[in-house]
Amino acid sequence: MADAEYVNIWMRPERPARGPKPTYSRAQIAASAIRLADAEGLEAVTMRRIAAEIGAGAMSLYRYVPSRDDLIELVADRLQGEIDVTGMPSGDWRADLTHYAHGLRAMWLRHPWIAAVHRALPSYGPNQLLLIERVMGVLDAHVSIDENLRLMAMLNSYIEGTVREEISSAEEVRRSGLSESEWMARSYPRIQQLVNSGDYPIFTKIVMESRQPRLSRDDQFRYGLERVLDCIAAALPSTAGSSPSAHREGKAGS
Repeated sequence: MADAEYVNIWMRPERPARGPKPTYSRAQIAASAIRLADAEGLEAVTMRRIAAEIGAGAMSLYRYVPSRDDLIELVADRLQGEIDVTGMPSGDWRADLTHYAHGLRAMWLRHPWIAAVHRALPSYGPNQLLLIERVMGVLDAHVSIDENLRLMAMLNSYIEGTVREEISSAEEVRRSGLSESEWMARSYPRIQQLVNSGDYPIFTKIVMESRQPRLSRDDQFRYGLERVLDCIAAALPSTAGSSPSAHREGKAGS
């Protein structure tokens, strides 16, 4: 579709000003697409499959969602609506951002195919706008809007980068047909060879001394999140409150 013809789906009324009430809603269509993707992967999500699930004709759905790009916009926004931001900002910025971070990670893990529909460029759907208002509202009283954008970008980059790695690792393990512990056991001879060589002292220290790789995924995420929040705390005025993390090195997973 040429730019001159493009109209953001959120600018199109869901219900026509005249005529009969639509039989289906965008929410129903997006929910059906998500169920299909969860069950069979994103490649299974077609207008024909969605139509069959909700009992509609495939061509009739194009009256509601004119293109696949529009469908992806609806799906992405509905997924963002799964992140609970009720009560934000609460006045405790650290608690709010911790809650948001765990909610965003949980949503990605429930729908690992989201990496294929996650949009770097916003389309400003209602749920995305709610997240902007609530989550960025947490720091709005303490920093400029530009600093707020930078701090949120840092937080989101940590969350999404970490969860993408989780999803990728889980997929590799799944394809191998091994459990994660079996996967690691298969790598042990090579690790032992490298340690015994004496040529890689930092790698050896990681293998022999580091606790981080032995933590659960949840504990690894919590530990890294606390470090990111400490960085955010350093950028805030002292009047922002919320004491620095007590979750220091050596306490992760305790």
